[in-house]
Amino acid sequence: MNKRMEAANDRRQVGARGQETLEEAQERADSAERELSRLRAAANAEKREQAESPVSESDGIQQLREDAMMVHLLNSLGAGKDIGHYGRLVFAMVASRFLPEEEVIDWLAKDPDCPAEKASAMLRQVEGRDYNPPRRERILQWQAEQDFPIIPDPADPDCGNVYKSLKFTDRVYEHIENYQVEKARAAS
Repeated sequence: MNKRMEAANDRRQVGARGQETLEEAQERADSAERELSRLRAAANAEKREQAESPVSESDGIQQLREDAMMVHLLNSLGAGKDIGHYGRLVFAMVASRFLPEEEVIDWLAKDPDCPAEKASAMLRQVEGRDYNPPRRERILQWQAEQDFPIIPDPADPDCGNVYKSLKFTDRVYEHIENYQVEKARAAS
């Protein structure tokens, strides 16, 4: 009789341990399901954000190719040419308005004198100081200070005038307008 009671007691203990193990497994499964739901929601949010992004990478390149100077810079970088410090600066100032940061860095890093770290630092400077794309006159000044011709046809008054051939966000135009207002106030 003792052995039967012990066996029954053992079954209850095993049953209780089994129940505990089952509950622990269920908790882990519930936790994994919550984590999976969180990850799916984050992935879906990222997909929505990318879909809502005004310019995809390929669209950004296509838009940049609407300007002869940017075509020249893209082709030169694509060929692995050194476009000079000011060429890289102009590229960063314009391309950062159309391309994701990583893509701008990738393009700049095609220049043999601009490893990715240097490209990243330049882009941080451009974004940190909120530089607007430069006017043609400024680009010509910079071009005179280096060997690489940033503007491929300086005789063409439209070549290098990115504000004529490219459509920037309203923020860029507002920034320029605010600058002009401040400049006029300072002059008066």
